[in-house]
Amino acid sequence: MGFSALGADVVFPADAEGARAALGRLAAEEYAVVFITERLAADISDAIAQYDDRLTPAIIPIPDNSGTLGIGMANVKSRVERAVGSDII
Repeated sequence: MGFSALGADVVFPADAEGARAALGRLAAEEYAVVFITERLAADISDAIAQYDDRLTPAIIPIPDNSGTLGIGMANVKSRVERAVGSDII
C-alpha cells in the first residue's frame, strides 16, 4: 500500500498465473520498472527470465512482510558480475 501512496500503480495477483499475466501486461504497456515480492518472483522465475536480456521492464524482487529470501541481492550480485566480469560484491 505504501507504493500506492507514492503514486505507483499496484497490482495484487491472486496466484502465480495472475502474476504471469500481470507481468506480461506491464511489459506490453512499457513499464520501465516492476517491483515484485521475492516469494512471487520465485514462483514465476520462468516468466521473469524472459525479460533478462531486455532493457525494460527492469524487474526488481523486493522482500515482503515475511522477510527476505535473498533473491533480490542474489539478482543484483549476478548482474554486477555479468557487467563487470567478476564478483565484486
